[in-house]
Amino acid sequence: MTVKRARVAKAASAALIVVVFLMPSASQGHAFAMAVPSADGAAAIQTAQRQFNQGSYSSAISTLQTALTQNPSSAEAHYWLGRSYYELHDFDNAVSQLEKSIGIDDKNSVYHQWLGRAYGGKADKERSLFDARKVKKEFQAAVQLNPSNISAREDLEEYCIDAPWVAGGNKDEAKAQVEAITALDPVRGHLARGTLYEKGSKKPELAEAEFRQVLSAKPKDMDPYFDVATFFQRQNKAPDLEAAIQAAAQVNPNDSRLAYFRGVSRVISNSEQARAEEYLKSYLASTPDRSDWPSHASAREWLGRLYEAQGKRSEAAEQYRDALQLEPGRKQVRARLEQLEKSH
Repeated sequence: MTVKRARVAKAASAALIVVVFLMPSASQGHAFAMAVPSADGAAAIQTAQRQFNQGSYSSAISTLQTALTQNPSSAEAHYWLGRSYYELHDFDNAVSQLEKSIGIDDKNSVYHQWLGRAYGGKADKERSLFDARKVKKEFQAAVQLNPSNISAREDLEEYCIDAPWVAGGNKDEAKAQVEAITALDPVRGHLARGTLYEKGSKKPELAEAEFRQVLSAKPKDMDPYFDVATFFQRQNKAPDLEAAIQAAAQVNPNDSRLAYFRGVSRVISNSEQARAEEYLKSYLASTPDRSDWPSHASAREWLGRLYEAQGKRSEAAEQYRDALQLEPGRKQVRARLEQLEKSH
């Protein structure tokens, strides 16, 4: 699923759950579904949304804080404030603001979904089983309030796959979400089933068949293509990754995410290294770091791998350090950096 951040990817340990919000998955574009607009402070909220979409999260926070001094009962302003804090990985404030949005409008599916994600970020950062248990409850509320909220169903599916049973993990519940998603949208149903096969059943060959069905369907939305590309990236299958990239480019050749995947494809295939560097640097320079797109930490990790393959050890180490500064939990990056430092 889309970088599910972005959309959402969640990982759980045996002792406690650790929820990590990456690419969605599904899609990260769907992760940014709009809440129901409010008439309160509409102009300020629209300004904040523009700032948010540009990656100016601190500016959006300032705009929304000003709006809330004039109307503290705006659920939508609290929601976007929570979303902005979430993008800055300030999960305590994200939780606080999203709880306030629900306190004002507790029937909004999207508010509950994002509160679940914020609890997940907090649980991951603090390794808190207490907060992790709240994640599923909010995702379930989001689905109950709006059964057509597919991205909430995708979040709930991934939680049920990744969480230990003590935190509510349940493969049968995940399968039920797959069936519900398929009934609503067959393409996203293939993505959901692929996720279940890959992460739940550990059967990447069955997952691959589902993701190929997505490409065959030729969806008009970009996000499914990037979900497929992310799968082939994880599988280190450069030719298949390139096929997904080319299919996506047929829909929108100007999508900024193409640069990231083109760079990764070339690093995996160890080809056109100069172009790989160009693509990855272009992605870093031209896009905001947002939870529903490939992260800047990931782009820096792939740049580090490229430099390492070229024998540029100091440049590789610099990229790995930058990646860890952005996302300290990247274990593979830390291992690569430690190996470079030991052999230096």
